[in-house]
Amino acid sequence: MTRPVLLLLSGPNLALLGVRQREVYGTDTLEDHVARARGAAERNGLALEHVQSEHEGDLVEAVHAARTRAAAIVVNAGALTHYGWSLHDALASFPGPVVELHLSNPDAREPWRRRSVVAPVSDGTVAGFGGAGYELAVEAAARLLRARGSVPEQAPGPS
Repeated sequence: MTRPVLLLLSGPNLALLGVRQREVYGTDTLEDHVARARGAAERNGLALEHVQSEHEGDLVEAVHAARTRAAAIVVNAGALTHYGWSLHDALASFPGPVVELHLSNPDAREPWRRRSVVAPVSDGTVAGFGGAGYELAVEAAARLLRARGSVPEQAPGPS
């Protein structure tokens, strides 16, 4: 049986995680976060695919391709969160759940970070939980898929 695909999108500058602004984003790398998300996806019966790009058009194309092959999207759009209208439009066309993700809490930072153009086309936002946010966002997407009957209920874990 083929597992439903969850697409994880990572926007500009996220390839610098672990190096850039450690006091805000921590020391884990993007690869560390993707591994955490992959584990959560597997625990929820999902296959995770990851796309990272410094270019908005690449992320838009990934969303377009996902329309026919992915069940859900988790998106950490980086700075595109605040001005990426073409990404907004692409996500609006996606038929499955979309979960917005941020390592930090944008509402606790500079005023320009408080506006998200991704939020209006997302089912929800996970923000401010650092690396744990990746697992939380995947779990949220999986719950939304289960509520829609798109993935089976989780098998009970060890007791």
